[in-house]
Amino acid sequence: MVTPIASRYPKTYAHWQRDPEGFWREAAEAITWFEKPKTVFDAKAGVYGRWFPDGVMNTCYNAVDRHAEGGRGDQVAFAYDSPVTRTKRNITYKELQREVSAFGAILRDFGIEKGDRVVIYMPMIPEALVAMLACARIGAVHSVVFGGFAPKELATRLNDAKPKLLLTASCGIEVQRVIAYKPLIDAAIEMAESKPEAVILFQRPQAQAEMKKGWDWDWATLREEALKANKTSECVPVKATDPLYILYTSGTTGIPKGVVRDNGGHAVALKWSMENMYGIKEGEVWWTSSDIGWVVGHSYIVYAPLFHGCTSVVFEGKPVGTPDAGAFWRVASEHGAVCLFTAPTAFRAIKKEDPEGKFVKNYDLSKFRALFLAGERADPDTIKWAENILKVPVIDHWWQTETGWTIVGNPAGLGLLPVKHGSPTVPMPGYDVQIVDDGGKPVANGTMGNIVVKLPLPPACLPTLWQQDGKFKDAYLAEFPGYYKTADAGYKDDDGYLYIMGRTDDIINVAGHRLSTGGMEEVLASHSDIAECAVIGVADQLKGELPVGFVVLKAGVNKPHDTIEKELVALVREKIGPVAAFKTAMVVARLPKTRSGKIVRGTMKKIADRQPWNMPATIDDPVTLDEISVALKSKGMAG
Repeated sequence: MVTPIASRYPKTYAHWQRDPEGFWREAAEAITWFEKPKTVFDAKAGVYGRWFPDGVMNTCYNAVDRHAEGGRGDQVAFAYDSPVTRTKRNITYKELQREVSAFGAILRDFGIEKGDRVVIYMPMIPEALVAMLACARIGAVHSVVFGGFAPKELATRLNDAKPKLLLTASCGIEVQRVIAYKPLIDAAIEMAESKPEAVILFQRPQAQAEMKKGWDWDWATLREEALKANKTSECVPVKATDPLYILYTSGTTGIPKGVVRDNGGHAVALKWSMENMYGIKEGEVWWTSSDIGWVVGHSYIVYAPLFHGCTSVVFEGKPVGTPDAGAFWRVASEHGAVCLFTAPTAFRAIKKEDPEGKFVKNYDLSKFRALFLAGERADPDTIKWAENILKVPVIDHWWQTETGWTIVGNPAGLGLLPVKHGSPTVPMPGYDVQIVDDGGKPVANGTMGNIVVKLPLPPACLPTLWQQDGKFKDAYLAEFPGYYKTADAGYKDDDGYLYIMGRTDDIINVAGHRLSTGGMEEVLASHSDIAECAVIGVADQLKGELPVGFVVLKAGVNKPHDTIEKELVALVREKIGPVAAFKTAMVVARLPKTRSGKIVRGTMKKIADRQPWNMPATIDDPVTLDEISVALKSKGMAG
């Protein structure tokens, strides 16, 4: 691979390959241990082995106390910025220590002990982050459920995690609506077989919830009483292999998969990633625009920035509509953020509303030095657009809920490698990424296949699913023995760069040819009038499947839709060839997405194939699926 001399990546990755245990032993020196691990990896423990099995530490101590007491007490830990409520609040490390210690004492008063589960169903407010850290402080296992999840989905998670306590707020706030949480909570508890013993609720002025006496407890009152009585809680020593949290992957049927994150490996890998992957120095302002309901929020709003002694921006808003397409630039400018980590869909939304990037010119981004994208495939057109308007590196990287941090990326801290648009670049230390066919045999460079990771997975990756070792093996390890199945498809080029072309479910079979819908989306996105797009494979009696494209136009485009649709069909034919059999593109007002911005392609395909479908649990606006159905019917494609 041809790399700039400045990049330490080849040497660092080779160090890990040569001596993986030595590499992670060295990385583990960066966190504080109550008892340093003598064993780095035990291959006989757990399903595929466990990291730092004899180490003892506390996640909250590493995130809060060691900074509050080690010279960063007056530095801002969390900078809360909420355009939807027009409020801002800075919390220093010393203030955070006091809040978390007091709330830990409140949890103890409710009988929460080490190993007990606590479900957190909250919006993006500081109290939610305090709750997570308080659980970590006393050794409890938190399970954050995205605020606004339907009662049925919350109930399945209550049944699986069996929490003693549920923490919530009276409401969440979207751009144009307030979502009352209490009715959803009450319905979920009624539905659940495993019910929490109590609910602690934070009342927000935008919606007051009715409280049930003896069951619901007022957050602000408990906090005030705890602080007045000077109640505190200590950081409880836990094993590195003890669970820190459970995060459920969003499924619409059956029992959801509870991804387990342990304490020790999580702290080691995330601390390592802040400097080496993201190039962030201790004390700098870091901003991840996500939600704590998702893994990105867990890892890079709450834990990693605090492990690294940074200021983490907590944003309760949207990339557009709060109040305009300049929201991201306003936040980055005001808080002095050096980097932003968000999803590609956020930038596609900004590009749609402000295609020329005019809002960027209104703000001072002199401190801003890199944009990181992850969460879904970042199409080259969006990356090029962002590079053009921001004039800084735009770095795509790839990881999953299950891994908790980067599998493949371009390591800013080690020195950036040459950018290849469409590729998140190369594997990080800890990950031996390979491409195999359906039989598990390696394929040649440039050949599409299943992306797998050789076991063992590195620190911070899931050791198992919550109390379901068998399901963990079946879901992730059985199909390709000795490897973790990512369920993503792609290929490597001759330089070792990885290209992720979509979930394996998004690889369609057209007359015997395996084609990537991601590759077709890349072509559609390159059209000058297109803001964002999605391609699905629709069942066809003759060819098995046929690709169908849905596109959203940039603001201000007035060209006839049928003209654009014909141009798109011709473009795919030109770039990919007749083999794609791409004959149908349709302009839609918007694409159906989850609240985290992922397009629900699977549900769209079921509608097109006239199959039964369930409303996705995290759908942002159910009406968007009706709009897709109408668009399909206009082309004679849905019943």
